[in-house]
Order: sequence, then structure tokens, then C-alpha cells
Amino acid sequence: MKTEYSLILGLVLVLVASVARAQDADDITRQAGARIAITTCANCHGKGGNSISSKFPNLAGQRPNYLEAQLKAFRGQTRGDPDALAYMWGMAAPLTDVTIHGVSEYYASQKPGPGRPGDPQLVGRGEDVYKNGVPAKGIPACAACHGPNAEGLADFPRLAGQQGAYLEKQLRSFKSELREMAAMHAVTEHLEPAEMDAVAAYLQSLN
Repeated sequence: MKTEYSLILGLVLVLVASVARAQDADDITRQAGARIAITTCANCHGKGGNSISSKFPNLAGQRPNYLEAQLKAFRGQTRGDPDALAYMWGMAAPLTDVTIHGVSEYYASQKPGPGRPGDPQLVGRGEDVYKNGVPAKGIPACAACHGPNAEGLADFPRLAGQQGAYLEKQLRSFKSELREMAAMHAVTEHLEPAEMDAVAAYLQSLN
């Protein structure tokens, strides 16, 4: 009986030590990600991932899976839109999977800034396209993948409060296939520039 108790106690201690080591590793990963985000990424994406430039997207509160996927695409040079090539290929090149995970978790934990109101008529039109699509042209509702409040779902990114000019540029890149993604090309193929403007204005207005 004593031997069995000692064996069980030993196994419990090993398990506790393993959990502690895993927690330590997670803490180190988070700290490394935060350090990279604060000292490097913030130069373009702003403090805490709230960008002050319309050229660079907000990252605060973004879906971690989406951020990881994009950083790996930049590193692997498979995301080839002009800004990716000009800025992010080089920035992501030295990142390991561990540091990419840490950076993604850091930004996912940050609080997004407030939305920026736009022209009510334009925002209203954008809300209609976002929530209902354009059935006459076979364009589905954006909300189906990005969530009813544009908070992002699963691997689909958060769009609420995003820089309007950045969103508009990405929509044009999907449409022209400068940024290759079959699903988004299918959505944007028949979107008119005015509809893109409206959707971007609506999303930028959301908190």
C-alpha cells in the first residue's frame, strides 16, 4: 500500500512539475511576443496595436489565429500584395513560430480603440451591404464570416474599428487578385468602388 501511495505521489509531482514548466514556457513566449510588438511593431501599428496611420491596420483585439496565419504568410512570402512585399516580408523573415505565436497572443489581448463615425448615409449603406450582401449580384453578407458585429469568427479577422482606407485598399487588392484569396475575390469581384467605400466607412465606425 505504501509503495502504491509513493508511486502515485511521484506521478502527481511529475505532472505538477510538467504543468509548471509549460506555464513558464507560455509566459516566456508571451513576454517575447510583447517585447517584439512594443519595440518593433508599434512603430507602424501604434501603441497596443491601435494604429494612428490609415496605411497600417489596427491589430488590437484581432483574432490570434488570423494574425498567426498572416505573419506566416509574410514570412513565407506567400502573401504578395505590394504593402506586404514592401514592409512585412522583411519584418517577418526572422520570426520563429514561437515568436509569431507570442506576437499574435499579445495583440489579441489588447483593447481595440473606439470607432470613428463617418457620413451617416454612407455608413448606413455600408451596414446594409455588410449585413445583407447584395443579393442581386450574388454577393453574400460579410457578417456570415466576420460576425454580426464584425468581431471576427474562428479564423476570419476582426474588422470592427479597422482603418477605413486600409480596408478599402484590401478590398481592391482582393478584387484585382493582387492579394490572392479565392473566397474574397469571389465576394469582391462584383463590388463597385462606391460599395467598397461604404463598407469600409461602416466598419471603421464600429466600436
